Formats: sequence, structure tokens, C-alpha cells
Amino acid sequence: MNRLAELFSSCARSRRAALIMYATAGYPDMARSEAAIEGAIASGADMIELGVPFSDPMADGPVICAAAKAAIEQGATLPGILAMAGRIRQRHPKTGLILFSYMNMIFHYGVDRLCEDFARLGGDGILAVDLPLEEREELLPSCRARGLHLIPLVSPATSLERARRIVRDTTGFVYYVSLRGTTGVRAAVAAELEERVRQVRQASPAPVVVGFGISSGVQAHRVAQYADGVVAGSAYVRCFADGRGFPEQLASANDLVGELAENLHVDP
Repeated sequence: MNRLAELFSSCARSRRAALIMYATAGYPDMARSEAAIEGAIASGADMIELGVPFSDPMADGPVICAAAKAAIEQGATLPGILAMAGRIRQRHPKTGLILFSYMNMIFHYGVDRLCEDFARLGGDGILAVDLPLEEREELLPSCRARGLHLIPLVSPATSLERARRIVRDTTGFVYYVSLRGTTGVRAAVAAELEERVRQVRQASPAPVVVGFGISSGVQAHRVAQYADGVVAGSAYVRCFADGRGFPEQLASANDLVGELAENLHVDP
């Protein structure tokens, strides 16, 4: 079953973009992380990106870097995150599950072993944030052999010619990075984003989603008019970074997911 294709088709039939939430797996700790993901799904998330904590997350801003450090200190491991993915899959058969990782972690675990385990546990795809086009064969054959989608990234710094090469033969979806720089909350969406996303969508055989910097319903609604999906991460992870108790943090996080979900309809 191609769960991601069905998910995007269902959203298109409902005239809305898909909502993809990034969660730093194991933050604030493994148990509360899993509870938070359950809350995000209940509040309207169509897909979860399980961010594997890494000691040198070069693509991430201060919020997710701090969350990754805390998760590692609390004992988060890739085997534990995979086990969490399996439990989430059992409870949510229609939710998309993407493993968001750096290649160091994938190599350390073992490429074939990771793909085998994640597919067996019900995962849908892997996004290796630091895997360039020229080295894609390090991971792509193992993914395809086990029915996993390898999710590519395209950014504003990517030429259109290179973007076309990156998205060629893509399955699952393409992740379009909305800004130059690292992850983090931004006050506004870049003015040139719409045209760039439309160009990539024309070249891509798979849906195109937009992430990095989206933190409000207003921003999500704007992006939903020209993208197939919207990704939010730092604003969500930040909900768990203040000094409040976990129930209050979880309520704020769920409210954010609900706000985003309610604003993804495509205008007539």
C-alpha cells in the first residue's frame, strides 16, 4: 500500500494541503515524546516526521538543536525511536511516518538494517537531510528494495536545473525548504516562495511540501494555496521548551497543530 499517495490524494479530494509535523523524537523524553506525537495526530497532523536527535545537527536552528541535545541526554536512541514508530503505526494505520535523520546516524545503524527495520515497523520513508544528489545511491537502493520513499530536499539555493534532477523519479513527496539557513520560526513567508514552489511542482512526479519557518495558521494558509503540504517543526518543538508543566506544554502544542490544520484549506 502506498500510504503517502493515498494521504495526499485524500487531502486533494478535500481541497486542502496535508499537515506534516516535525517532532524531535525523545524530547522532552521518550515517554512524553510519544504522548506528544499522539496529541499531534489527534489534533490534525496527517504525517509525522520523527526527528532523530544528532549531536551535530547542522541544518537545525537553536530550538531543535537544544531539543536534540536534551533528548540525547535523556537516553534517546535510534532503536528506541524505531520501536516508538512501530507502536505509533499500530495505533494509527493511516498516518504517514517519516524518519528524519542525518546520514551519520544511518551509517552507524547500518543502511540496509535501518531500511529493513523501519519498513517492517510500518515506516513510509526516510529523509536524510545531509544526503546530496551525487551520493543518493548510498541510500536509495535500500529504500526502494523495501518499499520506502527517499524524500529529497530542494532549497532556494538550488538552481531550477538541479532541482529538476533532484525530483526526477521521486516518490512520496519533495520537501521544499522555504528559506536559506537553518530551521526556526520566521515572522513571514518569503515573497518569492510561491513561484519557486510552482516551478518545482511542474517538474516533480510527486507532491511538493513546504517547511522551515512556518509557525502560524496565517502562514500555513498562504502556503497551502500552492503547495501539497505544509511542514511545521520549530514552533511545535518550542512548545515543550519553557518551564511549564508537561500538561500545559502539551495543550499549547495541540492548539498549534489544531490552528495549522484548520487553515490548510484551498481557497475557491
